[in-house]
Amino acid sequence: SRDQGSDAIMLCQSSKGSSSKRRRGAVTVEMALVLPIFCTMVFGIIEFGRGFMVSQLVTNAAREGARRSIVDGSTNSDVTSFIQTFLNSSAGVTTADVSVTITVTPATGNPANPTNSLAACTSKDLITVTVSVPFNKVALITGKYLAGKNLNGQASMRHE
Repeated sequence: SRDQGSDAIMLCQSSKGSSSKRRRGAVTVEMALVLPIFCTMVFGIIEFGRGFMVSQLVTNAAREGARRSIVDGSTNSDVTSFIQTFLNSSAGVTTADVSVTITVTPATGNPANPTNSLAACTSKDLITVTVSVPFNKVALITGKYLAGKNLNGQASMRHE
């Protein structure tokens, strides 16, 4: 009877060992199936988070550019240079990749400004600053899902 008891214990231990090995194999297969999907989701979240962050920085750059443009004595080149430098220091965007458009809409009774020159602005003219950066220039991961898209920011203020 002693031999039968030890045989039963040995049989139980050997079946536990093979079950454990089979379970480790199942875990490996499950991880191989789930890990790529999980990593893709995590990297996608990081990438879109960066896109939203840079989009906010572009909007902020347009707002700061509009603030600088409404003051007497400001020039288009000064405002453009400020915006490009701001985005270079805050988001790491090269100055060549930043597109700045300044539009002047004369107030009622003010002379026309066909060149959109800030130096020719008069009081109460509406100045609109639009900033654009290609998404692929700020993306951490190269991908086709937002290829050709721009991150845009715009702000309008009245000249003082």
